[in-house]
Amino acid sequence: MNKVFDNADHAVRDISDAVTIMFGGFGLCGIPENSIAALKRKGIKNITCISNNAGVDDFGLGLLLKEGQIKKMISSYVGENAEFERQLLSGELEVDLIPQGTLATRIQMAGMGIPAFYTPAGFGTEIGAGKEAREFNGKMYLMELALHADFALVKAWKGDKFGNLVFQKTTRNFSTSMAKAGNITIAEVEHLVEPGELDPDHIHVPGIYVHRIFQGTGYEKRIERRTVNMTSEKK
Repeated sequence: MNKVFDNADHAVRDISDAVTIMFGGFGLCGIPENSIAALKRKGIKNITCISNNAGVDDFGLGLLLKEGQIKKMISSYVGENAEFERQLLSGELEVDLIPQGTLATRIQMAGMGIPAFYTPAGFGTEIGAGKEAREFNGKMYLMELALHADFALVKAWKGDKFGNLVFQKTTRNFSTSMAKAGNITIAEVEHLVEPGELDPDHIHVPGIYVHRIFQGTGYEKRIERRTVNMTSEKK
């Protein structure tokens, strides 16, 4: 089976309206920049988006929000995007805010084939409304369902033509779990290499989880918020 695609537009060509898509990355770190741009060009609508956050106004998922392509956000943090705030307050956008650990675990459980799990996070709050709760060892827990998606879009540092992926440092974040939870996983990589070139001990996502892979281009790798320490004194 040939998993290699020419570019992002080719890889996402059959993604249609009203699908659920997982987008790897944390903030702007390790996001699938090429795939997001291709979806913007394709113009699909009513996306249910599963992502740690919503990008920023002019980059990442903020590009899709600006074009009105996202119907629902399933996220854990969305504080850097003014357009997200506007759409939420105006009722244009559905939002399901989930504790970050719960979001990560729901994705992991989908990849592992486990339908549900119990967590104490959110019990007694709005997050627990309508959910099953049980007591274990004197403590109350909420039942949370695994979180699946029609497509998972991730970006890795290196990948081979069999779909094996290697991430660099913190770019792993949600991506390694999402790659295992999508019905179809599309990976873009900075370096596409031949089978056998990757050290098996360094592979983070085995190729069995990846259905399509392509060589990405033109990565900006923006920093969401740069913090500079101005307190140190010159010696």
